[in-house]
Amino acid sequence: MGFFGFLLLGLLAGAIAKLVLPGKQAGGWFITLLLGVVGALLGGWLGGLLFNAPLQDFFSLQTWILAIVGSLIVLLAYGFIAGRRRA
Repeated sequence: MGFFGFLLLGLLAGAIAKLVLPGKQAGGWFITLLLGVVGALLGGWLGGLLFNAPLQDFFSLQTWILAIVGSLIVLLAYGFIAGRRRA
């Protein structure tokens, strides 16, 4: 998968992760989309490391699930850190 495909995957995974998470998250859509790209990178890295998952195909369900799970992890961590700063 090329750079732009990976970027698009991360942006969409971040949007899906924001829709899945309940409640109001810290940061706006722009921050969420950037964190989605980071989360897709994290999900792909963990998937390759733990499951030896090939992630070259953009339309693979495995690729999407790992990107969304990685985005959820990053969004939860960011919400925990950002929520802690406000208190």
